[in-house]
Amino acid sequence: MNNDTALAVFENHKIRRVYDEKTETWLFSVVDIIAVLTAQADYQTARKYWNKLKERLKKEGSQSVTDCHQLKLEAADGKKYLTDVADPETLLRLIQSVPSPKAEPIKLWLAKVGYERIQDIRDPARSLDRAREYWQQHGRSEKWIQQRMMGQETRNKLTDYWKEHEIKGEQEYAILTNIIHQEWSGVSVKKHKEIKQLKTQNLRDHMSEAELIFTALAELSTRQIAESVDATGMAENVEVGKKGGQIAQGARLELEAKTGKSVVTGENFLPPKKTKKQIDSDVDTETGNE
Repeated sequence: MNNDTALAVFENHKIRRVYDEKTETWLFSVVDIIAVLTAQADYQTARKYWNKLKERLKKEGSQSVTDCHQLKLEAADGKKYLTDVADPETLLRLIQSVPSPKAEPIKLWLAKVGYERIQDIRDPARSLDRAREYWQQHGRSEKWIQQRMMGQETRNKLTDYWKEHEIKGEQEYAILTNIIHQEWSGVSVKKHKEIKQLKTQNLRDHMSEAELIFTALAELSTRQIAESVDATGMAENVEVGKKGGQIAQGARLELEAKTGKSVVTGENFLPPKKTKKQIDSDVDTETGNE
C-alpha cells in the first residue's frame, strides 16, 4: 500500500483533482475529501467544517494547512473558484485529524507504516522482504523481481558514490539520473513514463526485464567510470553520466538491430482501466442501490 492506494477509499466519489506535471503529483480538493469523510452531501457544510478544522490546526501549529494551496477548480455551477488543494502526503496528515469511520482504515495503515519504518532502521533487510512480497502480490515473476532488486542494488551504489562526491540532494540526483537515462534509452525519464502511461507511479516498477537490465548497465558503467577518474561535483559527474549512458546505448542499439524490436516499450503493469459501467456498478453497491 502507498499514498495513492491509501486514498483509494475515495475512488467511487467525485473528488476533483489536478495533475501537476512539474512535480508529477496529483492535487486533490480538500473540501471534497472532507465531504466524503464527514458524509456531508452539502458542499457549504463541508466547506464550513474544513474552515473550522483549518483554524484548529493553525492553533496547534500544524504544517498541514500551510502545505495546502489554492487552485481554480470547476464547481457544480460550471464556474471555476479558488479551492484548497493538497497532495497525497498532506491529505493523509489531514485525514488523521478527522474523526470518521471512513478515515479509520487509513489511520491504522499510517500507524502500521510508521512501525514498519522503525523496524527497517533496526533491520534494513525487512524492507527488501516487503518489496519482494509487494511485487509478488502484483503478479511479477521471480525473474523480474530478481532483476529489479539487482538493479536497485546497482542504483544504491551509484547514489552512495554521488553522496560522497559532492552531489547534493534529490534534485541533483534526479538531474544526473535523467542524463544517464536519456543517453541509454534515447528518451527522458518523463517521456519514458508518458510512453508507459504512468503518472505518479515509479518508472522502474513498470519496466520490462530488458529496460531494467539496460538501466542497471548504464548506472553500473557510470559508477565505475566515476570511480576511475574520481569524478567530484556536478559538472564532472554530468560528463561521466553521459559516458556511462552511452555504453548502455551502444548495447541497446546493437540488440535492437539484431531483434528488430525496441527496448523502450509502452508495456506496463497497471491494472486494467474500469469501464463506465463497472464504475457505476461500484457506486451503486456502495450507496446500497439495486
